[in-house]
Amino acid sequence: MSITLHWFLPTSGDGRTIVERFHANRSLGAPAQRPADIDYLGQVARAAEQLGFTGVLTPTGTWCEDAWLTTAALISQTSRLKFLVAFRPGVISPTLAAQMAATYQRISRGRLLLNVVTGGDAIEQQRFGDWHDHDQRYARTDEFLTIVRGVWTGKPFDFDGDHYRVAGATVLAPPDPLPQIYFGGSSPAALPVAARSADVYLTWGEPPAQVAEKIAKVRALAEAHGRKLRFGIRLHTISRDTSEEAWREAGKLLDALDPDQVAKAQAQLAASESVGQQRMVQLHRGALDAGVRGLEIHPGLWAGIGLVRGGAGTALVGSHAEVADLIAEYHSLGIDEFVLSGYPHLEEAYWFGEGVRPELARRGLLTDERALAPVG
Repeated sequence: MSITLHWFLPTSGDGRTIVERFHANRSLGAPAQRPADIDYLGQVARAAEQLGFTGVLTPTGTWCEDAWLTTAALISQTSRLKFLVAFRPGVISPTLAAQMAATYQRISRGRLLLNVVTGGDAIEQQRFGDWHDHDQRYARTDEFLTIVRGVWTGKPFDFDGDHYRVAGATVLAPPDPLPQIYFGGSSPAALPVAARSADVYLTWGEPPAQVAEKIAKVRALAEAHGRKLRFGIRLHTISRDTSEEAWREAGKLLDALDPDQVAKAQAQLAASESVGQQRMVQLHRGALDAGVRGLEIHPGLWAGIGLVRGGAGTALVGSHAEVADLIAEYHSLGIDEFVLSGYPHLEEAYWFGEGVRPELARRGLLTDERALAPVG
């Protein structure tokens, strides 16, 4: 099977380093060099489309612009790019979410993908009025997705659960095609939800051995329900013409970090209820003094970004061929979808799109012939 490549829409702002913000929280760093206005986000979206990415992930949370509204504004600025819209089930009605998705799918002519974010930070969840604990949130997500899929059948749907109760839930017309549901989570409470309801299970960029172990667990759970999932991974990229150039760029990102900022970020991340976040932290343990290559946790896999950034904290670093090698290694484990990003997102999209993507196509990992054509 060929692989699918997605890029990232930086709706919290962008810059040439990761020092500006910790997930865009201005209290922990200076404002981003590039505000997330519609003109810049349009540049990133159009570049991603031109470079052959299938879609762009748009995050959700306190410190970024709303994903639904932002991406809807970009539909008319693109022609085929899909939008992987992240949203939190606990802060929206499942019937309303099904209706929004159906409308979005019609006005975009089928360009919606859904990234379900259950939430692993109790403090942030409480900002949105959600006081459920970690496991309750996943149990609620399970019911939420059951209702959404029920509504999309086009017939009035009834449901009476522990978290939701609906009667005759329906929409004007089901979305066509049905949006694919992307879902992540590493805890025992999360994996069964993925097995029952996801189309694509997403993991953050752990070393291949850990990713393989996680995939095996989710695959077995899905098979027990008679289902077969696809698998994806969320990573950053620093790709250059030579390995030395790429690691020099990684070093620049590391040199810009301040020990106090790293300490503050790590204290906040350590308090997260997210098992996936805890696994990310364990990859580097806040070791700012390890040096750029000291944070290489697998050949070409660098954990430096996770020193100050929550969520995806690892990057593929190396020459275009070396980055392609690591992508091929993950693909051999069963990863078919790669959700990528880089700092700044506009320039790094071009480094990857013009360097790594043609290399992947030459290896037969991409079916899109445009990957071999010159850009421009």
